[in-house]
Amino acid sequence: MPADPAQPVATLNPLPPPYIGRFAPSPTGPLHFGSLVAALASWLDARAAGGRWLLRMEDLDRPRCVAGAADTILRQLEACGLQWDGAVAVQSERDDAYAAALDALIARGLAYPCACTRAQLAQAPRNAEGEIVYPGTCRNGLPAGAGARAWRLRVPPGTVAFHDRIHGNLRQNVAREVGDFIVRRADGLFAYQLAVVVDDAWQGVSHVVRGADLLWNTPRQMVLQTLLGLATPAYAHVPLVTNAAGQKLSKQTLAPALPLTACSTVLAQALAALGHSPPAGLAGAAPAELLAWASGQWQIERVPVHSTIAKPSP
Repeated sequence: MPADPAQPVATLNPLPPPYIGRFAPSPTGPLHFGSLVAALASWLDARAAGGRWLLRMEDLDRPRCVAGAADTILRQLEACGLQWDGAVAVQSERDDAYAAALDALIARGLAYPCACTRAQLAQAPRNAEGEIVYPGTCRNGLPAGAGARAWRLRVPPGTVAFHDRIHGNLRQNVAREVGDFIVRRADGLFAYQLAVVVDDAWQGVSHVVRGADLLWNTPRQMVLQTLLGLATPAYAHVPLVTNAAGQKLSKQTLAPALPLTACSTVLAQALAALGHSPPAGLAGAAPAELLAWASGQWQIERVPVHSTIAKPSP
């Protein structure tokens, strides 16, 4: 019997795609408190959604990587109870994938060689983040007698608009505020922007939760995703943790490494930095108990936008 056009037709509601999150540290040294805040937010967001949490070592910048740091990071995460799913991905093993993506861009005229040195660009204008805005020197061809050093993306005009789950609706004109950015460096290494886009797509990452220092990398990555025909994950950028001098915690500011044992105190401090202070009844609780409580309480809307001064662990 044919369907009655006057009656509504029942439709099946497709299931939402699976949540896949990731944490992607660079093994340039051990994790510190600021790293833990970002890792914990990513882990909690995945676990609260019933999703998977992947781990990727971003050892793309080989000269800066420290021997043994990757193993230390794994042990630090385990000590804090942040167990990942599946095998650890390693960027230094994926050059062929990045090369294929770059070749696809070059074949379509979307990437071009650049001969500019840092010294030559030193006087170029800078954007609000203090980054050089590439003036397009080599966009229409290399200068006479100059050899190619790096490869740049030919950024299309227009504004990239995106919603950050913590910072709200944002927009950036990448062509005007960043310019044609590097996708393969002068030393032959692939650039972070290209590698992270290729890897997120390869791993099926649906949600990226990371530090706010990477917030304005997002529009660049979205440009690459569009040009490569890749899906764009949902993004959330947690506040950076600063020291008493207002400096971002990092190896450069001598942030102490996370402990490999007795992580309860530092884990509770990280939860507080994310707007989820454990109740008094959980004082001194083991990491597993703290994480079980936090997974049930997690709401990314409670994460503060602004940075937090780190409290030193006793």
